[in-house]
Amino acid sequence: MNMDDLKDEILNLKKKQNALILAHNYQIEEIQIVADILGDSLGLAREAAEIKRSLIVFCGVRFMAEAAKIISPDKKVLLPSQNAICDMAKMIDVNTLRELKKTHPDAYVVTYVNSPSEVKAESDVCCTSANAVEIVKNIDSEKIIFTPDKNLGSYVQRFVDKEIILWDGYCYVHQKITEDQVLQTKNQHPDAVVMVHPECNPKVIDLADEVQSTGGMLTVVKESSQKDFIIGTEEGLVNRLRREFPEKLFYSITKPRYCYGMKNITLQDLYTSLKSGKYEITLSKEIINKARKSLDRMLSYVG
Repeated sequence: MNMDDLKDEILNLKKKQNALILAHNYQIEEIQIVADILGDSLGLAREAAEIKRSLIVFCGVRFMAEAAKIISPDKKVLLPSQNAICDMAKMIDVNTLRELKKTHPDAYVVTYVNSPSEVKAESDVCCTSANAVEIVKNIDSEKIIFTPDKNLGSYVQRFVDKEIILWDGYCYVHQKITEDQVLQTKNQHPDAVVMVHPECNPKVIDLADEVQSTGGMLTVVKESSQKDFIIGTEEGLVNRLRREFPEKLFYSITKPRYCYGMKNITLQDLYTSLKSGKYEITLSKEIINKARKSLDRMLSYVG
C-alpha cells in the first residue's frame, strides 16, 4: 500500500469507527497531517475528554496515552506502538519516590506530566512545562520535591523562594543542546529570536529570549512581528512551525533534534492500530483515581 492509499485507509477507518486521532507536536509530519488535533500532551488529553468519541488513538508516547485514559476512563485509548516510550518517564519509579517522601515528610510532591501513571498517583499535584512556575508559586508549602525533570525544576527555582528537591531526570533531546551550540547558531542568525524549552539546561536557558512550552512557542510565533526564530526543541515542532507559518524562517540549534520515542509511530502503525485495536491502554481503577486527583489538583493552582 503506498503512502496516499495508507492515508485514505486511515481516514476511512477513523470515520467508520468514530475515532479521534491525537498527535503530539513532535510526531512525524505524516502523522501530524492525518491527525484531528495537534498539541502538547495535557492539552491533547483534555481534548480527548471534551470531544464525544469513544475511541481515542494517541500518537505520542505512553505517558501521554495514559494521561488521556486517566482523564477519560470510560473511553478506549490506543497507543499505536508499544515502543513509543519517553526516556525521562523511565528515569523515575514509584518505590524510590516513596523513599524520598519518607526522607522529606514535610515536602509537597510536584510531578511533571512526563511521568508514569503510578508516579502521578503517588504525587500531590501534576504540572506541565507551561504552568510549573505558577503551580509551585501557589502551593502552600516551602519545601517541594520536584520530579522527574531536574532542568524544569531548576527553571522553576528561578521564580520562587522555596526549597526545591530535584529528581535527577531529564529529557535527552533538550539536555544535548549546549551553550556553545546556541551561541554558534546565534552568530549565524543574529536577528533571530531564540526560543528554548524549559527542559533545556540552565546555561542554555540563560541565552534564550523566550523560554516556552511547545504550545507557548506556537503562540509567540503567531503573535510576534519577528520573522526569524531559532528553536531549541524537538524537530517535530520545527516542522509544524514551518508548515503553519511559511512566511517566517525557523532554524534548529546547529542541527535537528529527534526524540526517537516520539518518532517511533509510523502511518502503518496508526493504520494497524485503527484496524485491529492495538495497543489498548489499561490502568487499574485505583491508579486512575489517585492519578486523576493529582491532575485535577493542578487546575486548582492555575488561573
